[in-house]
Amino acid sequence: MATPHNNAKMGDFAKTVLMPGDPLRAKFIAETFLTEPRLVNNVRGVQGYTGTYKGVPVSVMASGMGIPSIAIYSHELYTQYGVENIIRVGSAGATRADLALGSVVAGMGACTNSNFADQFELGGTFAPICDFDLLMAAVESARELGVTMPVGNLYSSDTFYDAAARNMRFAKMGVMAIEMEAAGLYCTAARNGKRALAICSISDNLVTGEELDADARQTTFTNMMKIGLEIAVKMNNK
Repeated sequence: MATPHNNAKMGDFAKTVLMPGDPLRAKFIAETFLTEPRLVNNVRGVQGYTGTYKGVPVSVMASGMGIPSIAIYSHELYTQYGVENIIRVGSAGATRADLALGSVVAGMGACTNSNFADQFELGGTFAPICDFDLLMAAVESARELGVTMPVGNLYSSDTFYDAAARNMRFAKMGVMAIEMEAAGLYCTAARNGKRALAICSISDNLVTGEELDADARQTTFTNMMKIGLEIAVKMNNK
């Protein structure tokens, strides 16, 4: 049934959903890679599409920006629409000089400055991590595509202009890149017994000062998109 943020019908979404932050990136993925994509949700302009890739049903829908936004959409997909796997395909700022613009990283874990997990009243500090099966499928897919994809820790910040991140404090702890959603997605998946993974393309590098413009961020992260789609194929029977 419909939710306040999604007017799709039951069965409109595939088992696996690719989730970029940007609705225009969702549209690009659907129109570029999916066979016969159809728009199944457009509440608030957060476009959701379902089609097939290599004969496997796949959906793609935007999450918006930040943990509160992705937590809403992922929770509803997991609990109301029977989605099992959500793969964030987003952008991130590198905290390592050797990560070139457009390169792809996978978040095994996600540090955060968010209090999102406090709602679960765990009485301790929760470490948000991805699903291992999704991560292994991503690593295998990257290798098959000839894409170098470092795996490690991300930092999910509630603040885009984050002083601590830009002072490289998290980089000194081995964090590869900064983004704004993975930790919330991982917590939501864990709470609902579902699977989640964040793979991100590097849109800017905080060490070198390089960055991509808005148009490039929407349309040029194709290696990341292909990896996400190949994961969906691998996970189709799991």
